[in-house]
Amino acid sequence: MIRVGIIGGAGYTAGELLRILIFHPEVQIEFVHSNSNAGNLISDVHTDLLGETVLSFTDEISQAVDTIFLCMGHGKSREFLDKNPIAESIKIIDLSRDYRLKADAKDFIYGLPELNKDKIQETNYLANPGCFATAIQLALLPLAEGRLLTNDIHVNAITGSTGAGQKPGATTHFSWRNNNVSVYKAFKHQHLDEIYQSVEQLQPDFKKDIHFIPVRGNFSRGIFANVYTDCALTEAEAVYLYEHFYENDPFVFVSKQNPNLKQIVNTNKCVIYLEKHGDKLLIVSMIDNLVKGASGQAVQNMNLMFGLAENVGLGLKAVAF
Repeated sequence: MIRVGIIGGAGYTAGELLRILIFHPEVQIEFVHSNSNAGNLISDVHTDLLGETVLSFTDEISQAVDTIFLCMGHGKSREFLDKNPIAESIKIIDLSRDYRLKADAKDFIYGLPELNKDKIQETNYLANPGCFATAIQLALLPLAEGRLLTNDIHVNAITGSTGAGQKPGATTHFSWRNNNVSVYKAFKHQHLDEIYQSVEQLQPDFKKDIHFIPVRGNFSRGIFANVYTDCALTEAEAVYLYEHFYENDPFVFVSKQNPNLKQIVNTNKCVIYLEKHGDKLLIVSMIDNLVKGASGQAVQNMNLMFGLAENVGLGLKAVAF
């Protein structure tokens, strides 16, 4: 059994992680850390877990584990590891953006399985990708490997409210978000750096711009990304390219039908759909921001790090917000 500890256990990503790990056949959860909830039952915070676990939160950190998931806010993981040295034998999976970029990575490997599977299997330190970054990278990687990204890339992607985290804010409370849509961080979203890094890993000569417009959606979870760029391939050739690229990746599916977001909610799937319009290739890429975009992908990476099949424990649908 893989003995697991979770740091920052009260947020959305930790809740999703718990829903998956409780039913994972190879995992035993040893502790769930939360300073603000120490002593409270996990099911008092993640109320849908009532009857699924009798664990309580703790403010103590045990090193009698095989892996630790860091589910804290951005900047907090680095701060935590600086203050709390972890034994070298313990594998660390960080869900923040603190170690995603090469300049900040130290010994962390960027954990997009469809890009870095071999490296993930060998590492003890993993930086889990961002949610927008995951959806957009999976839309672009086959073209990058084929050196087919020859012009600017345009992305319009809408995300659910859980992508903003659990802490209430002016643009997250129900009365503002419901029946509403808005653009934020246009052309300067923090996930762009990860996307460029991964594209250039496969196509080092890529020097074009990625024009990214993120949109806040009036739904709880999911990312629906529309990506388009110039491409000389026919639609049939593009479909073949994508199917071949992802043929050994158990969670990426190329759809022959125009998809909708409900197909991926509560799953670890990425569904991709392709259309050719003149010289433009449209790539639709959809994921659940809390599963494939965060906690499900983190478990997928844990499986690889411990020599398990990628999809172990990930067939169960989580509970929706």
